Amino acid sequence: MIECVDVHKSYRLGHGEVVALRGIDLSITEPGFYAIMGHSGSGKSTLLHLLAALDRPDRGTISIGGKHTHELGDREATEFRRRGVGIIFQQFNLIPTLTATENVELPGMLAGENQSWLRARASDLLGELGLAERADHRPEALSGGEQQRVAIARSLLYSPPVVLADEPTGALDSVNAEKLWRLLGRVASEKRVVVVMVTHEPSAAAHCRETWVLRDGRVVGRIESEGLDASGVAARYQQLVGT
Repeated sequence: MIECVDVHKSYRLGHGEVVALRGIDLSITEPGFYAIMGHSGSGKSTLLHLLAALDRPDRGTISIGGKHTHELGDREATEFRRRGVGIIFQQFNLIPTLTATENVELPGMLAGENQSWLRARASDLLGELGLAERADHRPEALSGGEQQRVAIARSLLYSPPVVLADEPTGALDSVNAEKLWRLLGRVASEKRVVVVMVTHEPSAAAHCRETWVLRDGRVVGRIESEGLDASGVAARYQQLVGT
C-alpha cells in the first residue's frame, strides 16, 4: 500500500541547503495503524508531506496504493489528495462558518459532487465517529476532540486506502489524545485502511502496529510496537536513536 525507495529531499535555506531526507526506504503492505517517530528535525514531517503528494522528492520513488505519486503533475497531485489519501492535521483545519456536516462535505463540494450523496456520506461518517448529535454544530461549539473527529470524518469522505495524520493529538489534552489514538486504530481495523501517524510521543506509538524511527533523515530502525506500552516503546526508541 505504501512503498518508498531511496527517497531524498533537500531544501534551500538562504545560501545553503538543508538535507531533510537521506535515502528513506519504507514499505507497508497491510492495513493497520502505523507510526513514524523521531525528534524535531528528523525528517518525519517532510516524509509525510511527500507521502501526501504535497511535495516531491529530489530523487527516489514513492508509491501509494499502486500510484507513483512522485511522478504526478500539479493537477494530478490535487486529485490524488482529494480521493487517494486522507490527511489529518494537528490544528483540525475546519472552516469556522461551516457546520460539522458541511466541513466533512467540503472536499466533495469543491469537486462538484452530488449533494444528496455528500449529505448521506457525511451523516454516515459522523454517526460512525459518535458525532451524530453534533452534526449541525459549528467548530466553536465543539470540543477539541470533537473537532478532530470531524477532521477524521472529512479525511474518510472518499474511502481512501491510506490516511496520513500529522501529530493529530498535538492540540489535545492527554485524555482526548488517548481516545483519538484508540479511534484511529479502530478506523484502520474496521475500514481496512493504512493509517500512518507522525509523532514524537511513545504513548502514541504504543497504539500502533509498527513504528519506523527516523534520525537525521534516515530510518534507523523499526519497532514492533503492538503489545508494548509507552515505556517499552520509549526504551526501544532510545536504543535506536542512541541518545
